[in-house]
Amino acid sequence: MNLPATSARWRLGLLALTQLIVALDYNIVYVALPDIGRELGFGPASVQWVVSAYSVGLGGLLLFGGRAVDRLGARRMFMTGLALYGIASLAGGLAPGAGVLIAARAVQGIGGALLTPATLALIYRGFAEGPARNKALGAWGMAGSAGLAAGSLLGGVLTNYLGWEWVFFVNVPLALSCALAAPRLLPADPPRTPGGFDVPGALLATAGSALLVFGLASGADAGWASLRAAGALATGAVLLVALLAVEARTRDPLIPLRLARGRSLATTMIVIAVFQGTLGGGYYILTSYLQPVRGYNSLETGLSFLPLTLVCMLAAVKLTPPLLGRFGIRATLAASTVGTGIGIAAMVLGTTADGGFWTLLPGSVVWGLFGGVAFVTLFASAGSGVAPHEQGVASGLASSTKELGGALGLAVFVAIATSAPRLLEGLHLAGWTAAAVTVAGGLIALALERSGPAKKSTKSPALEGAAK
Repeated sequence: MNLPATSARWRLGLLALTQLIVALDYNIVYVALPDIGRELGFGPASVQWVVSAYSVGLGGLLLFGGRAVDRLGARRMFMTGLALYGIASLAGGLAPGAGVLIAARAVQGIGGALLTPATLALIYRGFAEGPARNKALGAWGMAGSAGLAAGSLLGGVLTNYLGWEWVFFVNVPLALSCALAAPRLLPADPPRTPGGFDVPGALLATAGSALLVFGLASGADAGWASLRAAGALATGAVLLVALLAVEARTRDPLIPLRLARGRSLATTMIVIAVFQGTLGGGYYILTSYLQPVRGYNSLETGLSFLPLTLVCMLAAVKLTPPLLGRFGIRATLAASTVGTGIGIAAMVLGTTADGGFWTLLPGSVVWGLFGGVAFVTLFASAGSGVAPHEQGVASGLASSTKELGGALGLAVFVAIATSAPRLLEGLHLAGWTAAAVTVAGGLIALALERSGPAKKSTKSPALEGAAK
C-alpha cells in the first residue's frame, strides 16, 4: 500500500526519534559517569558497569529480539521495547545504590534489544533497497548523531544543575510519547510468519551472549585472570558453540545459518564490532582525559563533545546517501572506516598535558566526518539483499555483534588505560591502539562483495520522498 508522503514522513520521524532516544541515553551516561561513581560508591574500573550492564541486557537478547520482530511483529516489539526502556529509566533515576542502578540498566538493555531490531526492520521493510533506503538510514543515522550531540550537552547541563539522576529521568517522557504515537503512525503487524519459535536456540543465544558480555566487562573490572571473568567467558563461548550445533539441526532456527555464513553479513558483523569497540573506547578516553586529567566539569565535557557529534550528524544525512549512490557500500565503508581511524589518531595527538577543546577540535572533526558515514553504511550493508521476513534477525545479528564489540572494546581500553603508571600515558596507549584497530576494520571491509552505485528505487515516490 502506498502511503501519502506526509504520513511516510511522520513514520520516519518517529523511527528517527526513537534512535535519538537510544543515542541520547548512551552519551548522557558517559558524561555523568564520574558523578555516578562518586555518589553511588563505584570504583574507577567498576563504574564501567553503568555502561556494561546495559550492554549485557542488550547484547544478550538482541538475537531473540530480532527473531521476535520477524515472528510477533515489528510494531508490537517496538512498543514493548519502549515501555521497558521508559520504566527502567525511571527506576535508574530513583536508584538508591549501585546494585539497583545496574539492574535498571540491564532491563533498559532488554528494552533496547526489542526496540533496535524493530526500528531497523521497519526502515528496511518500508524503504526499498537503494536510494530510498539510503536516505532513510541517513535520517536515522542523523538522529542518532543528534542524540549523541544532545546527550553530551544535555548530560552536562542536567548533571551540573539537577544531578545525575536526571540523565535517566529525561528518557521517560520521550519513551512514553513515542509509545503513544506508534499505533497511529506505524503499520499494523502482518499475520504471524508460519513456523514455530526456536525456544532452545533463544535460551542458548541469550545466555551465551549475556555471559560473553559479562565476562568481557568483568575482565576490565576484576582482572582478566579472575575466576568470574574466565568462567563467564568460557561458559558463554561453550553455549554459543552449542547454539550453532542446535541451529544447524533445527527446522525453524532462531538464526538461519545461511545468513550468518553469507559473505556480506559476516564481513559487516566483523567491521561493526570493530567500529563500535573503538567508538566506546574513544568516548571513554575523551571523558577520562577531559575530566580526571584536565579537570573539566560535566558541562564543559559535554560542550567538548559537540564538534564530533554535530559533524557526525551532518555527514550521516548529507554525505552518506550520495556516497553510497556513487561508490557503493564496499568502497564507502572501507574508506570511511579507515578515515575514522585517522580521526581517532588525530584526536589522540590533541590529548596533551596542557591541551583541551581546541587541541581536540581537528581530530574531532575528522572522526565525526568519517564516523558518521561509516555508521550509516554499516547498517545499509547489514540489510542489503536480505528478504523482508528475515530483516529482523539480520538486524539482530548486526546489532548483537555491535554490542559485543562495544563491550569488548570498552573492557580492553579501560584495561589498557589503567595499566600505565600515569593516566595520560595509559590514555595515549589506548587511543593509538583504537586508531590502529579501526584502520584494520576498514581493510577488512574490502572483503565485501564489490558493489556498484545504488539502483533506482522501486518503492513508491511517497516513501522515497519521506526520506528526503
